[in-house]
Amino acid sequence: MTTAVLIVAAGTGTRAGGGVAKQWRPLAGKRVIDWTIAAFQEASVDLIMVVRDPDNLDAAQALAEHKDILLAEGGADRSTSVRNGLTALDKMDVDKVLIHDAARPCVPARLITQVLCALDTAPAAAPGLAVTDALWTGTADEVTGTQDRSNLYAAQTPQAFHFDAILSAHLALDGPAADDVEVARKAGLSVRITQGDINNIKITRPEDFARAENILRSSMDSIPDIRLGNGYDVHRFGPGDQVTLCGIEVPHDRSLQGHSDADVGMHAVTDALYGAMAEGDIGRHFPPSDPQWKGAASEIFLRHAVDLALSKGFRISNVDCTLVCEFPKIGPHAEAMRSRMAEIMNMDRDRVSVKATTSERLGFTGRGEGIAALATATLVRA
Repeated sequence: MTTAVLIVAAGTGTRAGGGVAKQWRPLAGKRVIDWTIAAFQEASVDLIMVVRDPDNLDAAQALAEHKDILLAEGGADRSTSVRNGLTALDKMDVDKVLIHDAARPCVPARLITQVLCALDTAPAAAPGLAVTDALWTGTADEVTGTQDRSNLYAAQTPQAFHFDAILSAHLALDGPAADDVEVARKAGLSVRITQGDINNIKITRPEDFARAENILRSSMDSIPDIRLGNGYDVHRFGPGDQVTLCGIEVPHDRSLQGHSDADVGMHAVTDALYGAMAEGDIGRHFPPSDPQWKGAASEIFLRHAVDLALSKGFRISNVDCTLVCEFPKIGPHAEAMRSRMAEIMNMDRDRVSVKATTSERLGFTGRGEGIAALATATLVRA
């Protein structure tokens, strides 16, 4: 099944002011059309076609940046523009089509999914908001009467159709139509009403730009920046009588060898933090070729990663470290390791996990040649 969206962007949008058609004007760091296109890209629609005025230089400049967008030429009115777009899509094996106003940049993904799903059981569907305000009729700024609001809905887009049906409806259209729902109904298609969204506004007047920007910025602010990082480290055994693991000295008949104190667990956690920030690994920040780090305590590295995360506006949500070894036994020391790691990272202890497993006597850890550690860290931008 192929789903396409037809974004109607051929109008002049003069009521919005600004001297430029509203769909090509700046909005929250982009143009209106950029936000509209992005909404359908995020909704994973297969094909995106924009119907635009071919003589509009603003349109040409804006759409040139969107390499994967199909283009069609608009007509003298909306119905003609939509018909041109549908005709251009006719050879592309489209099964379902959404028709959307370019001046609705705040359309949420939930609404797009909802209206498409309605096509599984209906020939057409469109979002609407039940009218809740009292309605008047008026002449020359004077109320002349009231209008019953029962069964009245404010229409929104995208409006969804089975492609062949809406193409046939547009080709058969005789006379004007307010929107594609009216075109469909004139052709005898029933249209399912789905739940609209109060934020799915159509930019019409100059003040609508400020409202749309507030909606978009609020939406961006509500999406948390969550990062996951992985860390992995290995150190071999050598002469000694203890190993340092996750900041705790554990008696053993050998020690881990490394340029620093060879705390394999703390190294893995540190690399997980760096990885979540796309900041490389310990070797990038503390090169082993630099003699000042010879025998250094690994908490220096971990504190650096923590401080870097804080400086970038992140908080550490949780850390999980797994030590892989046959010996020494980690269980008796795991709680002390958790406490020490939490202290260094200034975290609640219940957000730090330290556990151990064996490799069933397979590989270098199974042969007792060294210890490996894996770690995962979650960062959330505060």
